[in-house]
Amino acid sequence: MASENTKQSESGGAKITVDPPDPPLSAQECISEQPEDPCAIVIMGATGDLTARKLIPALFNLYRNGGLPDPCMVVGCGRTKMSTEDFRDRMTKAIITEDSPDHSKWQVFVTSLHYRPIVYDDLNSFDQLAASLRNLDQKHRTRGNKIFYLALPPSLYKPVAQMLGKAGLSNERQHENGWSRLVVEKPFGRDLESAIDLDRGIHQYFTEHQIFRIDHYLAKETVQNVLMFRFANAIFEPVWNRRYIDHISITATETLGVEHRAGYYEQAGVLRDMFQNHMMQLLALTAMEPPSRFEADYVRDERIKVFRALRPFPIDSVREYLLLGQYEKGTINGEKVPAYRQEPGVNSDSLTPTFARMKIFVDNWRWQGVPFFLTSGKRLAQKITEIAIQFKEVPHSMFRRILGGDITANRLIMGIYPEEKITLTFQTKHPGARVCLRSVTMDFNYHQNSQGPVLDAYEKVLLDCMLGDQMLFWRQDGVELCWSFLTPILSECETCGYRADMLQMYESGSWGPQAAEALNVH
Repeated sequence: MASENTKQSESGGAKITVDPPDPPLSAQECISEQPEDPCAIVIMGATGDLTARKLIPALFNLYRNGGLPDPCMVVGCGRTKMSTEDFRDRMTKAIITEDSPDHSKWQVFVTSLHYRPIVYDDLNSFDQLAASLRNLDQKHRTRGNKIFYLALPPSLYKPVAQMLGKAGLSNERQHENGWSRLVVEKPFGRDLESAIDLDRGIHQYFTEHQIFRIDHYLAKETVQNVLMFRFANAIFEPVWNRRYIDHISITATETLGVEHRAGYYEQAGVLRDMFQNHMMQLLALTAMEPPSRFEADYVRDERIKVFRALRPFPIDSVREYLLLGQYEKGTINGEKVPAYRQEPGVNSDSLTPTFARMKIFVDNWRWQGVPFFLTSGKRLAQKITEIAIQFKEVPHSMFRRILGGDITANRLIMGIYPEEKITLTFQTKHPGARVCLRSVTMDFNYHQNSQGPVLDAYEKVLLDCMLGDQMLFWRQDGVELCWSFLTPILSECETCGYRADMLQMYESGSWGPQAAEALNVH
């Protein structure tokens, strides 16, 4: 029955055969073990966009597929004054439509939603929240287990965490039964100094094992598959080093502009928004050594070693290793879009970069001399996230007299978005009497022959929070190491604002500044 599991490639006629799947698993087994501990999930900033767009849909999908503990309640907190019924109605209107399936399941799930107004700088308000949670805990029997999700502006992370602690909600003072966990969205500070200050503020009441620093890129199925691909297959790991790899490109581009985030983006720019977190984590997964055990601290230890091995950025010759750009007006998907400086909330003479291409090195035995190219930008031609491994050319060509010229080197691409697949390009003989080479590509679609539901990134991180598994979360030493690497770059670039002479303009809908290719491989 092999023919039923053989996929024809679109290029070069190559095929890939996927073994038949094991007996189908139930939806719950496909997700994970159901968390055993009942809990309350308290969303601080519940009236914001993140809650309706990501968090409540993720929790509902987990509920639909048996991925929530029983019992589990969700408590929204925000400045807006409303009742629990108002909050439930708001979530229903935001998430459920006439065409939505599982109306009956939503009607059950929505009864677990509660709401409490809160004032973020008022301790009395947090004391009242603590009393309310105790009452709900007695009613729903969640055993005092609590997750506090900070869906808030970064400026509120530290004061809200401290208010939770002062109200006894970190469990460090009142020694209540049950556990308490704090979930923090990026950004974790804006430079090394502020990251350390934020960490000290949070650690006044929460210990490291209680803190879950989210990077939703790490929770994407195809990102996690990088580790499986590398360390569960004997044919790739032996060539995953400087002897066989010429360079590696890690790309995360998007077609969207700054949208409604101008207030944040003007202060951040692409380096703070993407490089300090997402791009560094993709780098670490690509370059890390195999952990001795597939457990949270063992895996995170190996990611940390990559950050420690980063070659200090050559500030004296920054133009040879870094290119910054900003989008001008152009066309995206047939629609005209404004320049960054014309976006609402953006300064008309802004020097904030929306594109960056960086050439960096990892100075260790495995990667010495291999350049890594990190590229990210807004308003580009396509939304693409991928890791491309460019292998070296064959060291000697016995076909030189017959073929002439160079033989195209092998290339492995791990697609993360939009195409979740792995492609391997290699050389074969073209059919015919003459000796001619052709490049063929072998494709594997990540969801081919998969069984059961696929977890969204936020579903995965919320589930791991409930399980207490920190493998896909940042650890503070990693945060500080990445800021240590980037802060000198930011200091150099932000002299008198982002230096105008370093900023290359590019048309929206293009692939970025033409000068980006000037960062040569060697």
